[in-house]
Amino acid sequence: MVLYKHSDEPKWNAPISSSLFSQLQKDILTGKLKPGQKLTEQAICKEYKVSRTPVREALRQLEMDGLVENILNRGSFVIGLSQQDFVDMFQLRKIYEVQAVKWAIERITDDEMDALEETFEFMEFYTLRNDVDKMLTINAGFHQIIYGASHNRMLRQLLSSYQTYFKYRSEEDIYANNYLTEVLEEHRLIFKAFTEKDAEAGAEAMERHIDNSKKRRCKQIDNMIK
Repeated sequence: MVLYKHSDEPKWNAPISSSLFSQLQKDILTGKLKPGQKLTEQAICKEYKVSRTPVREALRQLEMDGLVENILNRGSFVIGLSQQDFVDMFQLRKIYEVQAVKWAIERITDDEMDALEETFEFMEFYTLRNDVDKMLTINAGFHQIIYGASHNRMLRQLLSSYQTYFKYRSEEDIYANNYLTEVLEEHRLIFKAFTEKDAEAGAEAMERHIDNSKKRRCKQIDNMIK
């Protein structure tokens, strides 16, 4: 039984401002809304078919997240995330996620272990199919199970917030031919550490995976800039 539910689509049964925030966040992180682009209430209302009240709340949330800047007498503008932002986030993520995997290996339940195994099998399946989008979705789920298995509420919430910035990909992203295979093998070592209940091996595998993920992400950004 898989213990996570992951979707890139906004939850339209949630409050309108929350759903709009999620959609605008996704559009910024995937590059649909470009850095420097002005966001007007009128344009957002028209594009996303909402009233002005949820637009104001969504823009306020985006500003708090650092994705939008509100300039007095000029309006709201997309900031997005720079390469340095991603480098810094990867560095912080490594610190917390290495600890999470140690705790998870020590504390994981049988149901959580079953879910992790099933999720890894899905990763193998979508790697064979060369389906990058599905692989990225399942990849995020794999990490979410580890966060939950750490049985530390604050750490889980913190790492889940970081995942928000990594789970989307731009249409301009270019992936090497061996990208999925590399990612799968990195996760295989993490999963192996769980099966062997080796917290130190898990920490080493997670640290290596995050360092490699940072290199891949920075290379993608460089390719987009060129």
